[in-house]
Amino acid sequence: MTLRDGTTFSTSKDTLLEDLEAHNISIEYHCREGFCGACRCKIVSGEVDYTTDPLAFIDDDEILPCCTVAVSDLTLDI
Repeated sequence: MTLRDGTTFSTSKDTLLEDLEAHNISIEYHCREGFCGACRCKIVSGEVDYTTDPLAFIDDDEILPCCTVAVSDLTLDI
């Protein structure tokens, strides 16, 4: 995964939110289940798979890291 500031790291089979936390990258969140949308961020490139269908509204260029896993190399605007 690559972040806007150039930080790069490998993702695991955990959610993207858990991967970000494991690398001490702070991101806002509340529910961890796709309900609230607090962790919403823009995806610049790559693909994700949702572990659960999000109930929060997201635009086509946004993802919810709390309920997604990477299925390809990602670039996120965080």
